[in-house]
Amino acid sequence: MTPPRLILKPGREKSLLRRHPWVFSGAVERLEGEAEAGAEVLVADAKGRILAVAGYSPASQIVARVWSFDPEERIDAAFFRKRISAAMDYRRRLGLMEPDGGCRLVFSEGDALPGVVADRYGRFAVVQFLSAPAERCRELIADELMAAGMDGVYERSDASIRRKENLPERSGVMRGAEPPAEIVVTEAGDRFAVDVRHGQKTGFYFDLRDARQLVRRLAPGRRALNAFSYTGAFGAAAMRAGAAGVVNIDSSRPALRAAERNYELNGLSAPECVCADVFEELRRRVAANEKYDLVILDPPKLVASQRDLVRGCRAYQDLARLGFQLTAPGGFMLNFSCSGLLTMELLEKVTASAALEAGVAPVLVGTVRQAADHPVALAVPEGAYLKGRLNFVPAE
Repeated sequence: MTPPRLILKPGREKSLLRRHPWVFSGAVERLEGEAEAGAEVLVADAKGRILAVAGYSPASQIVARVWSFDPEERIDAAFFRKRISAAMDYRRRLGLMEPDGGCRLVFSEGDALPGVVADRYGRFAVVQFLSAPAERCRELIADELMAAGMDGVYERSDASIRRKENLPERSGVMRGAEPPAEIVVTEAGDRFAVDVRHGQKTGFYFDLRDARQLVRRLAPGRRALNAFSYTGAFGAAAMRAGAAGVVNIDSSRPALRAAERNYELNGLSAPECVCADVFEELRRRVAANEKYDLVILDPPKLVASQRDLVRGCRAYQDLARLGFQLTAPGGFMLNFSCSGLLTMELLEKVTASAALEAGVAPVLVGTVRQAADHPVALAVPEGAYLKGRLNFVPAE
């Protein structure tokens, strides 16, 4: 049976010809035939030339996501087996498939599986299906993850983005064994406890792997302030590397209790943890004229949509200003954004403005991106969501 066809408006096929996998609703002239949410459709230009096979998302602004630019390719178990196998082989080449470790196993468009995210914690996979096409194929994907050697597949499709596709939130065991309440993964010799059921996202931020390695290099002998610390991974990594001390600040008591557990796992004494509104606590410490040799600012996403951009930039700028005010002369300030709409160039402008407000003249000594297990397809630059700047404040 021939799938329905999405016919594009004249000239709107250019992004597909550049291998960008998203079809926006405004680019569509009409749908020929009937298609349920998540169903396969063929995407054709205004002349009827078929360009791709995609999954249909009628409730979303992204009305179709391309599975394959080969219109003849079947989207079946063999298709997902091939894509998942390729994703795992790539991580294996990165050295990230050690039995006691973890990594981002499938990264949506970066692994040519739009709307599908899977993280590996030891022998458990934790998955998120973030679009209607991914939702429709969830059983096939879970089967292939199990066939690839997982002991269990646990679903965390509880992200708010599913609401844009009229999808309910869902969590629970999909295949195999139920994951334990605590899974311990090892990274660069550091051990981290992960709660895949209740932790943010799937439980841990593998995208910050390179950033943690940077902190390990900077930490020896320095006193660090770790703002928005979550479960304290930056702090534990810094202490194991020889930091003189770390203050973790977060608004979540459960997260700070998890930070204490991570210190315990690594043979460290109990951390200094402060449960407070982070912005207010940083302002209090600035007023007290506190200074730190290393300041880490890793806030949650502050720009969720285009209409939030101006307000979000102000928040990032305010945060960077406080960070600079808390950084001792001769110290480093590392500020991050995980907001995809905030580009590295915009973060640079925000950080420069913050430095002027703080009355300091820092120099940029490095940038940080998401770790390599979060690959960015060249045709989909939107996948590069995480960015960080390492700023050095010269001694006066």
